[in-house]
Amino acid sequence: MAISVLEAIRNMTQLCRKFVHFNIKWCILERLSFFRRFFRFIWDQILVCSVGKPIRYRRLPRSASSPSPATIECGFVSGDPTSTCTDYDTDSDLVALKISLLGDCQIGKTSFVIKYVGDEQEQRCLEMTGLNLMDKTLVVKGARISFSIWDVGGDHTSLDHVPVACKDAAAILFMFDLTNRCTLNSVIGWYRNARKWNQTAIPILIGTKFDDFVQLPPDLQWAIMSQARAYAKAMKATLFFSSATHNINVNKIFKFITAKLFNLPWTVERNLTIGEPIIDF
Repeated sequence: MAISVLEAIRNMTQLCRKFVHFNIKWCILERLSFFRRFFRFIWDQILVCSVGKPIRYRRLPRSASSPSPATIECGFVSGDPTSTCTDYDTDSDLVALKISLLGDCQIGKTSFVIKYVGDEQEQRCLEMTGLNLMDKTLVVKGARISFSIWDVGGDHTSLDHVPVACKDAAAILFMFDLTNRCTLNSVIGWYRNARKWNQTAIPILIGTKFDDFVQLPPDLQWAIMSQARAYAKAMKATLFFSSATHNINVNKIFKFITAKLFNLPWTVERNLTIGEPIIDF
């Protein structure tokens, strides 16, 4: 009986040691991930004013049949599952894409990003005054695609981050609150500022808080939609109405970016129906 007790104690001790060792290893990986993103941010700041060649993205292999929008939205591209990966996996097959978010304060930019990357990734974000950096890695047709998302604060003190956030970005999301037309009026200023630093990024205009927007009178909805469509046309941007609360068009926007960059055979369907989440291009 005593021997059995001693063996149980010995097994528990070994288990505890393994658990402590695992926690230490995990903390080290967390710190390495943080420092990697921090040094990437510093390096981009150093190069922000440099003149370089535009980034070219390789075409992903096509399959015989084109995927449907529903398949893409559910996380599948041409029959291959799109799954998340950890920040710690590294190999030469990784394709890094930088995405910038611009817009006024309190319009739901950060909520939009957190809805996409998930709470677990949000806890590992690199946060500083006026700028948040979050990552999400997907597997698309055998290639790993890592989105590095740069969320710029919307106040005047954050304007200094616009150059480094927009430099070498593959896409720039210009965001506004559908229930606040002042934030829509500000989009043109954000667009002009961003284009000083990046002429090639895919522009996307996003109206947030669609769930609150549909509670507005129909005539006001029509007026805001008309103004947003006019702005999107002037910016040569695709327009999406979204809601982070109800996950409306959040994933679809990033699927759209991926399809555009890698010439995947999928496009969004236009929707101009009042009372529904608008998609216009």
